[in-house]
Amino acid sequence: MEIKIKKEVNEHRLKDNRLLLIAMVALLFVGCGQEEREYVMQGVWTLQSREYPGGKRAENTLEDEYAHGLIYDGDSMVYVCRLIRTPSGLVMTPMERGSVTVVNKGGGEFLYLEDDNPRPLVMIDDSTMTIQRDGVKYGYRRADDIWREWGDDMRDIVASDTGTMDAEPTNYVFSAKEREQASTIHWLIYAMIVILLLAAHYVITNQRSKRRLKAQLQQIQEEHEERPQSVRQAMEAEEERFFASDEYDALVKRMAEGLPLKTEEWMDVEQLLRTVHPGFSTQLRNLYPMSELEYQVCLLIKLRITPTDIAAVLARDVSTISTVRSRLYKKVFGRKGGARDWDEFVLSIGA
Repeated sequence: MEIKIKKEVNEHRLKDNRLLLIAMVALLFVGCGQEEREYVMQGVWTLQSREYPGGKRAENTLEDEYAHGLIYDGDSMVYVCRLIRTPSGLVMTPMERGSVTVVNKGGGEFLYLEDDNPRPLVMIDDSTMTIQRDGVKYGYRRADDIWREWGDDMRDIVASDTGTMDAEPTNYVFSAKEREQASTIHWLIYAMIVILLLAAHYVITNQRSKRRLKAQLQQIQEEHEERPQSVRQAMEAEEERFFASDEYDALVKRMAEGLPLKTEEWMDVEQLLRTVHPGFSTQLRNLYPMSELEYQVCLLIKLRITPTDIAAVLARDVSTISTVRSRLYKKVFGRKGGARDWDEFVLSIGA
């Protein structure tokens, strides 16, 4: 019977773990908002500097008149545009679209063709590069913050806009407020998923504990009901002998003194109880993660010590001891019960 109950509990536990694992994997997919970079050029690059023949150098920012950027779709298309930073966000003005070919030569050098025109390109690191055009060396930095916030919108524009200067260029405005709202929504969704996962974990853990407890209570009940009459009589005789023994009489007198027990004395109490109910402590501990106070109350109940003496030994009010017993009944059985109901249960378990 015990093997069957353990098997059922393990099967439920395995099923719950699978559900929780699926939920955690889903959270990882949601939380990983930035996809891995598959291409060398993929994303937005902003102009940082211009170096002219003779060594003259000019720095660029997204706030000056020379501000512009490159948007790469993979390593096969470049979208040239002006990118101006404003107090309210970012303005993108299309300039031209071109095809590119990128061949890694190693050592940070690439064969880079724009519409079949070779442009010396050096990848200084993963986020910095230089492209030489007509003798001028342009320094670019990868703008992951822009791509992360507005990359989806930019992809849509690149896909639908020809990006030529044949017609009046269109300015596309990306609002910082909308970006903040989108970011807030993303984190709210993420937080909700975390909360839902924690709630699911609590529910699964709680259900698992209830199933385990139910199985243990059922096992205790079945063991009690299936116990042969001869075994019951032998146990009752052993209990009668125990409660009439000098050891038990000395324990009762010690409890009547109302003095707190030392650690070694509690060990003696447990050892004395094992002589007549060797399996009691194990069954009790497995039912519920009890505090030391709760466990000691149960030990003394099993030894038939009166609530008044229990209160004295544990330095608690009698009402506190009564509350501990009734709360234990509710925690274990999931329904309201009195202190005596718990006492009756404690007296019924153990072998």
